[in-house]
Amino acid sequence: MRFRWKLLGSVLCLTGLLLLLHRHLGNAQLQPPPGSTSGRGRTPIATPGYFRAAEDPMSRRDVPGGKKKPHLAKVRAPEQKPKPPMPEEWMHLAVVACGDRVEETVTMLKSAVLFSFKKIKFHIFAEDSLKPDFEIKLEKWPQQISRKVEYKIYPITFPVGNPQEWKKLFKPCAAQRLFLPMLLQDVDSLLYVDTDVLFLRPLDHIWAFLRRFNDTQLAAMAPEHEISKIGWYSRFARHPFYGTTGVNSGVMLMNLTRIRNQQFKNNMIPAGLTWEEMLHPLYQKYKNYITWGDQDLLNIIFYFNPEMLYVFPCHWNYRPDHCMYGSNCKAAEEEGVSILHGNRGVYHDEKQPAFKAFYEVIRDYPFDDNLFQSMYFPLQSKFLESVHTLCGRIPQVFLKQIEKTMKMMYERRVVMHIRSHA
Repeated sequence: MRFRWKLLGSVLCLTGLLLLLHRHLGNAQLQPPPGSTSGRGRTPIATPGYFRAAEDPMSRRDVPGGKKKPHLAKVRAPEQKPKPPMPEEWMHLAVVACGDRVEETVTMLKSAVLFSFKKIKFHIFAEDSLKPDFEIKLEKWPQQISRKVEYKIYPITFPVGNPQEWKKLFKPCAAQRLFLPMLLQDVDSLLYVDTDVLFLRPLDHIWAFLRRFNDTQLAAMAPEHEISKIGWYSRFARHPFYGTTGVNSGVMLMNLTRIRNQQFKNNMIPAGLTWEEMLHPLYQKYKNYITWGDQDLLNIIFYFNPEMLYVFPCHWNYRPDHCMYGSNCKAAEEEGVSILHGNRGVYHDEKQPAFKAFYEVIRDYPFDDNLFQSMYFPLQSKFLESVHTLCGRIPQVFLKQIEKTMKMMYERRVVMHIRSHA
């Protein structure tokens, strides 16, 4: 029994000795060596915003040398330079005008700028004699309209082949659209339209189709017809054409960068050809078989390269063909007409007064802020005169979308007005 008590006392003494030794060694490790700072007292790495260093219990003690460790102040991260603002996106609109098309072209440009949100750059290809007329008319636009627009007038140019042959291919100068990828090297994407087109909703909305292109698509057009039984290409074409009814080139959205960089399949040589290399040989091969000029050539190109074309609904290129044989554009019945294409000269004769009503009202609109009073109500009145025609019997198709557009523009102006006076 006495031996056990002695053994227990020895163990307790040994344990106490080990604890004292461990404590002494631990304090020695915490003590910073002369002339250095402890890891806990080190200035922290700066991070965005303000950072307070954790207070070190050793910072209040005297360190060897008789100097007190300085207290750590707040450290402010270096200010980041503000990012430069993103460049404002411009939409690009191209048109080709020859002959007596100045008024018609300016009316089209007017409809584009009236309803659009982003700024627009107009690329106008015209005969030299028409340039002064365009400048006079465009410079008369009021400041609140003209500040949304930049324009440049280019001469008619055909870089390959016989210029006179190209100029007379279909309507005067219409073939110019085929050469836009080569002539506008600094433009990435643009919308080409014929002079007889009117925008009934913001250009921004069709511009947004560019974001829907997949990796292979580089252009977008609407079908030439919706019903193959009455389609021109399906009945009369003597050359290859896209799909079952062909496509209409009066409204054509293009990614010019992709067009310039692409190799196109064709039936002239086994290898692919660039756009520039292909145009003239293609024309030479098919010139005796084409009726609609440059549009036929585009149909041939996309017949051999269908994966490169995005097809948008018919209400983005609504023509007399969609109503003169009965309503056959279902998308327009649902959405209303988005872009009106008055081909066949219907803006200037009495054959389709529904189309002519839109042209005259937009042409005569005085650029004031009251769209309903100065545009929509006169349009309704004129439209009543067309109810005896096949196209005039479907006013909801023609008026639905432009009514939505005017409400949208009115609401936007009210919001801007409130914000400017807030």
